[in-house]
Amino acid sequence: MLIDDIAIRVKAGDGGKGAVAFNKTKMNRGPAGANGGKGGSVYLEGVSDIGALNQFRYQKEIAAEDGENGKSQFNDGANAKDLILKVPVGTLVHNLTTGEDLEVVSLGQRLLLARGGKGGRGNFHFRSSTNTTPLNFEEGTKGEMYKIRMELKLIADVGFIGLPNVGKSSLLNELTHAKSRVANYPFTTLNPSLGVYYELILVDIPGLVQGASAGKGLGIKFLRHIERTRTLFHLISAESEDPIKDYRTIRSELGKYKEDLLQKDEYVFLTKADLLKPDDLKEKLSQLKKIGKEVIPISIIDEKSIKKVEEVLRKIIKRRLC
Repeated sequence: MLIDDIAIRVKAGDGGKGAVAFNKTKMNRGPAGANGGKGGSVYLEGVSDIGALNQFRYQKEIAAEDGENGKSQFNDGANAKDLILKVPVGTLVHNLTTGEDLEVVSLGQRLLLARGGKGGRGNFHFRSSTNTTPLNFEEGTKGEMYKIRMELKLIADVGFIGLPNVGKSSLLNELTHAKSRVANYPFTTLNPSLGVYYELILVDIPGLVQGASAGKGLGIKFLRHIERTRTLFHLISAESEDPIKDYRTIRSELGKYKEDLLQKDEYVFLTKADLLKPDDLKEKLSQLKKIGKEVIPISIIDEKSIKKVEEVLRKIIKRRLC
């Protein structure tokens, strides 16, 4: 199960309190209480694992360690280690306490989520000519605590879309060796799968159905992953009795969810072309001329047709370099 929308509470560590102590060295009995250590801060770090949010499924309270209290003989308390939470690239972070929004957009990127408290001063810092034996000290400040909601919206160069069982996972596997699950039944893929073709990130968006934009099937869960996909590969099965209807069904759901999705670059492929006789294939391609786009017939067992897909991918790479 892919967790792509979850709310948790994060707490940075409190600062340690300052110490009240006096020098144990003979002939030098002044104040020697040291400072408390800094509390650990909480950071987010971007990783490529799209399942990284699953770690929060049963752990909704996340806390960094507190700073160590100050000690005697000028020995400051140790600073606590910062807590680094790994989240997928493409994660939107909504701070429900402050209303601030953050976004993790690249691998290794770190964002400060909650700042640790400062350590308090020990009594050494309160000495003066009129107070040579101070008993004063400071408590450490509290670490920040926030309720946050994390929402994953995948960032990919090419997204594979289409009705269930049109061959998206098979094509992704063929191009990238992603090894996503493949079988001949609807809703084969329950989670998005990522693969890499040279420097392009490809994502298999699980099969949409009519009514997806209204929440039918897995609906909104997957439509939002298309928002930040730069180019769409629209796959239609050659086995379909009405390929034009299939095409328009998906386009309709994209538009209902967000009109901007219809403006993305789109390439259309007729998959499983090997299952049709030549004349039947020509008939399907003739029908699809009505959509006003070039339709490329492909089959994962036909090396020449896969090379056509790779040509399109190379064009996309070339455009990125220009």
